[in-house]
Amino acid sequence: MKTDTEVKPLYRIEPRLSRVCDIPSRNRPREQLERVGPSNVSDEVLIAILLRAGVKGMNVVDLAQYLLMQYQSLTAISKASMDELAAIRGMGRVKAQILKAALELARRLSEETTPDQPRVSTPSEAARILRERARSMEEEVFWVLLLDTRNRLKRTPVEVTRGLINASLVHPREVFKEAIRNTCSAVILAHNHPSGDPSPSPEDLQITRQLIAAGKIIEIDVLDHVILGRQRELNGTDFISLRESGLVAFS
Repeated sequence: MKTDTEVKPLYRIEPRLSRVCDIPSRNRPREQLERVGPSNVSDEVLIAILLRAGVKGMNVVDLAQYLLMQYQSLTAISKASMDELAAIRGMGRVKAQILKAALELARRLSEETTPDQPRVSTPSEAARILRERARSMEEEVFWVLLLDTRNRLKRTPVEVTRGLINASLVHPREVFKEAIRNTCSAVILAHNHPSGDPSPSPEDLQITRQLIAAGKIIEIDVLDHVILGRQRELNGTDFISLRESGLVAFS
């Protein structure tokens, strides 16, 4: 009987070699890592090293390959719940914990490498600050980036609201409260689209216009509104700047 947390596989993997010891020595995960270095091995090799062992009929490399085929990306794996991962054949609770912990460390490392007071002078710089935290979110989150007179970030992005973004939730009082408290000269608005499509909705444009107008009254400039999604084309971007798009007048 299947449980609610079981995942229906997209692909069926026929195990080639049921044990890692049957794989030629130079192709085993740990040996590959030692031979070419961690930056030169595939995602499945890194996952296999974390999981350490497979299950009867499926070695750990097959299990890592199965996970990547099932979810299609590391981002999608990071979004999966602990229960969902643990229910996959060959995983279990401990392996799910190890994998989730490793992905969370990667996210925190990305945040840690961001300078304490980075200068945010372009939409791409704003997107870089928020990209990792937005990537694994399954609901819309609205942030405000607080800037000083030299467009340096004064503190970590402030989460204003979480859930379906609309004008009643994104109130100027909540958006500018921390900006006033931190004596900011300007702000950049940002939110994510979990669907992956960063195209602005009519509601997004309405909220932006309202907040620009409110900022003028209290003399805090709204420099831009960045909407984050996912990259859809090889040379495309994963965000949209409403200032650069020309859909909203910021001056």
